[in-house]
Amino acid sequence: MNRLKQMHKAANTVSTPLDHAVQMRDRSVLQMVEAALKSKQVLLAYQPIMQARAPDKIAFYEGLLRVMDETGRIIPAKDFINEIEQMELGRIMDCVALEKGLRTLARQPELRLSINMSARSIGYPRWMRTLRQGLKRNVTVGERLILEITESSAMTVPELVVNFMAEFHAKGVSFALDDFGAGYTSFRYLRDFYFDILKIDGQFIRGISEDADNQVLTSALVAIAKQFGMLTVAEFVENADDANFLTALGVDCLQGYYFAAPTVRPVWARADEAEIRSA
Repeated sequence: MNRLKQMHKAANTVSTPLDHAVQMRDRSVLQMVEAALKSKQVLLAYQPIMQARAPDKIAFYEGLLRVMDETGRIIPAKDFINEIEQMELGRIMDCVALEKGLRTLARQPELRLSINMSARSIGYPRWMRTLRQGLKRNVTVGERLILEITESSAMTVPELVVNFMAEFHAKGVSFALDDFGAGYTSFRYLRDFYFDILKIDGQFIRGISEDADNQVLTSALVAIAKQFGMLTVAEFVENADDANFLTALGVDCLQGYYFAAPTVRPVWARADEAEIRSA
């Protein structure tokens, strides 16, 4: 790809060993993602988001992008998304994630699922075509689909995001503002966006039961969400003390390894496999 050629050329003109190391790392990441796409080794891992006041009940699932490298290792999106976010490769990965998520929703009529997207994908024809066709093929999908947009991504093109949300809210789609608190949200835009769900960034959640500063900050974020009528989700909940504190604070839903890790073999897939074996 042209991007790889440009990076190869740049690698020959870097001025420091650190520059060279960064160039080689980015090139390796791009090659891994491109190889996974070519061999169709792109997956969704599913993680449940639990109701805080009924922690045995699932509010919805999040579908998290994964790729499989040449050794068979499953690589999470956080290990490559920054390198491809502003490239067309990032848009293609958003398309694949949406296609897989819509297919899962069509097959599992009781499922509610969130899928991550970049605001940049709103202007990408293949992604928009995928979304419109998926909603048209199955009339129940819209009301069970949640699109997650990171705070930093939404702030790049706020007016475009506002118009996009207005159009697809009318089709039943819900929207979540992901990683809230990690960036620099304009509260004017927050008022205009009308997100349905606010996901509080994990940096405020880890160890919150023993961190007075994060307790104050998270309490403020919860108050903001309530003022704007948004459901709150705390990310990266990893122990019982944090889960209990967040519930008492009034957070609506909890997500993290304390409840379940993301898996490429969710309960419905395992049930399908068991049915096939018993047939």
